[in-house]
Amino acid sequence: MNAPSIPAPDLHLSDYYRALAAKDARFDGVFFAGITTTGIYCRSICRVKTPRASSCVFFHSQAAAEAAGFRPCLRCRPELAPYDLQQNLAHAIWQKIAAGAMNEQGLESLAQTVGLSSRQLRRVVLQEFGVSPIELAQTQRLLFAKKLLQETNLSMTELAFAAGFGSVRRFNALFEARYKMTPASIRRSHSQPESGIYLRLAYRPPYAWDALLNYLCGRAMAGLEYVDSEEASYRRTIQLDGKNGWISIHHIADKQQLGLQIAPSLSSVLMPLLAKIRQQFDVEANPVLIASHLQHDPILAQQMQRTPGLRVPGSFAPFELAIRAILGQQVSVAGATTVAGRLVRSFGEPMQTPWPQLSHHFPTPVRLATLSIEDIAAIGIPKSRAATIQSFAAFSAGGGLDINPGISMEQLIQRLVALPGIGDWTAHYIAMRALRFPNAFPAGDLGLQKAVTPPDQTRCSAKALELRSQTWSPWRSYAALLLWESLA
Repeated sequence: MNAPSIPAPDLHLSDYYRALAAKDARFDGVFFAGITTTGIYCRSICRVKTPRASSCVFFHSQAAAEAAGFRPCLRCRPELAPYDLQQNLAHAIWQKIAAGAMNEQGLESLAQTVGLSSRQLRRVVLQEFGVSPIELAQTQRLLFAKKLLQETNLSMTELAFAAGFGSVRRFNALFEARYKMTPASIRRSHSQPESGIYLRLAYRPPYAWDALLNYLCGRAMAGLEYVDSEEASYRRTIQLDGKNGWISIHHIADKQQLGLQIAPSLSSVLMPLLAKIRQQFDVEANPVLIASHLQHDPILAQQMQRTPGLRVPGSFAPFELAIRAILGQQVSVAGATTVAGRLVRSFGEPMQTPWPQLSHHFPTPVRLATLSIEDIAAIGIPKSRAATIQSFAAFSAGGGLDINPGISMEQLIQRLVALPGIGDWTAHYIAMRALRFPNAFPAGDLGLQKAVTPPDQTRCSAKALELRSQTWSPWRSYAALLLWESLA
């Protein structure tokens, strides 16, 4: 846990080459190496013989490597690399593009979504990645299509549309022009059963899968999600862009990947679906970078030794997590989980899945907003909390959770606490888990206060904990998870 932090933009060329020669997984997705003698670009972990330093050119993104004329390696598969998440506007835009934001809407619509003019958006992306937004989107589509070619048996038509292409002809033409090969030439045959589509997501090790699974298990909403302890997998129902289905996720430790089983009915929304799974399971975290900062606190350092690679569990849908947080106000985790399951079964849409534990979708914001306070309270909660759920559902139905990438965490917290029944704890919990702000920290949480208080001393106050947490910035959310885990 004493490894130094890895700020990629500050690395020298010799640092890149040493990481490439060492096959260092900590740099996976942080940079890509273009090999001038072959015209191919690779991940830092590629197992082929390391080329000479004079033959290597380094890039911060796949798009930049492809814009320079390099093709993706068929062995290390750059499309599998975890993203190099950075907290800036350019990477927030890139995340939207990687999730398929430009598949259905054009550049103007994307610019409007992120609160920029199309000219400003082009400038931001070009400065950060060295390519235009359209080139960035094309690279993501091609790499996603390549992933589907090598991991699934989807037909070419299904595959092309799932990757965001308007036609198979357009997909074939661009693939051949960019990669100098046909899609069929890299197709792999898979003996997958008809029970689902199987895909993989890579992460940077270590990954505390068991700890994350235990955290989700204690908060799983009956009917909507389920943790299978025997198979160490997480399952849930899915409702996305008008499509209904389910997913099952397990850990492939020896390959440093998550394995996904996805309902065939979700084939047309695979791109945004995988983006949501990445967020829920915090796949893009750089645990070495985070640990190098937090290890200076003795309590956090001790817990990191017990659970190296601890992630901040996200949520598949921010609205679900926000309602779950409201239900958790001033009650135990077990009590909140129980009433959350009642809410799902009472007001969610029923559906069939391969598992009896999964039977409903989460109720939509419109559904909860139109219910009476009495109806919501009937699940076993006070009317005041039912009123908060009703008003928050109306807020969400009106686009309140559609967060502009440029918004600061402080602005978001102010927006949330202005809502009736939403206090500082709830706002920070939503920011941390639902909206993925890595520096959110609910200092008013009694468990966090207890975790930092030495035995036989008066419990640390929220004000004192908030002050102490400033030294953990910008990774306070990870510090919170470590402290909660220490109580277990």
